[in-house]
Amino acid sequence: MNSRAISWSRVRRCSRYGIDSVSIACVVLLLGVLCLAGVANASGPDADPREQYIPLLCVLMEEAPTGKVTYSGKVIYVMVVFTTRKDAEGLEVHFTVGPGRFSMMTQTAAKQAIVNTARALGLSSDSWSVGLGALEPGLIIDGPSLSAMVGLAVAAMAKGESIPRNRVITGTITSDGHIGPVGGVGLKVSAARQAGLQMVLVPSVDTSKEGAPDATQVFTVGSVRQAYEALTAPTVLWSGVRKGLAMQPVLLANNHPAQ
Repeated sequence: MNSRAISWSRVRRCSRYGIDSVSIACVVLLLGVLCLAGVANASGPDADPREQYIPLLCVLMEEAPTGKVTYSGKVIYVMVVFTTRKDAEGLEVHFTVGPGRFSMMTQTAAKQAIVNTARALGLSSDSWSVGLGALEPGLIIDGPSLSAMVGLAVAAMAKGESIPRNRVITGTITSDGHIGPVGGVGLKVSAARQAGLQMVLVPSVDTSKEGAPDATQVFTVGSVRQAYEALTAPTVLWSGVRKGLAMQPVLLANNHPAQ
C-alpha cells in the first residue's frame, strides 16, 4: 500500500515466502470459520471452494521515539478463499478480524477491484463469494494498492487458474479496466527482491530513472487484461508474454511512499 500504506504493532520473522506454520494454522482456522459462517452458507451444495495465499507489496511506516518517521518495503501474505453461489445477487466479500485486519478503505478498494477486474475480463462477479484473511497478528492493512493483486487473484480463481506465488502486482484497478498508480514503488520492489519474488508488475504511469534489481524482473502494465496474462502465464509460455511488456527501471532507495 502507499503513503497511508500499512502499519502493524509487531512484525515477526517469516520464511522465504513469508508464511510460518503458526500463521498458516491461525488463518486456515479463521478462514474455515469464515467459510462456514458466510461464504460456504451462501453457496450451493455443489460449490467448489478454492483457496490461495497471495503476496502483497506494502510500505511499513515506523516512528521512532524522537518522532522521526522511516519507511521500508515489506512483502506480506493474504489468504483468499473463493466460491460461487447459485444466485446472482451480487458480489459478497468477507474479511476476517484476526490475526490481522483490513481497514474500511482497504475493504472498499478490494471489493471494487474485484468488480472492475471481472468486468474488464468479461466475467460477472454477481455469484461470487470471497473471503480474505491477513496472516500477521496485529497487522492493519490500510491503503488501496493491494487491490489489483486481490482483484486479479480472485478472477484467476474464478477461471480455474492461479497466480504463481513468486509473481505480484502493485496498483489499483480503475473502472475502465486500467492499472491505477500507487506510491512507494521502489521500496516495494526492493522488498520483493529480498523476499525472492521473481516478477513484479507496476502501473505504467509509475516511472523513474534508476536501475531495477537484477534478480527481480519489473515490468509496467497498463490494462487489467495485460496484467492478467502476465501473472497467470505458464512458465513455458512466459518468454512470449514477456515480449509484450516493457521493462521498468525503478528507484530502489529514498523512494518516499507519497501518493
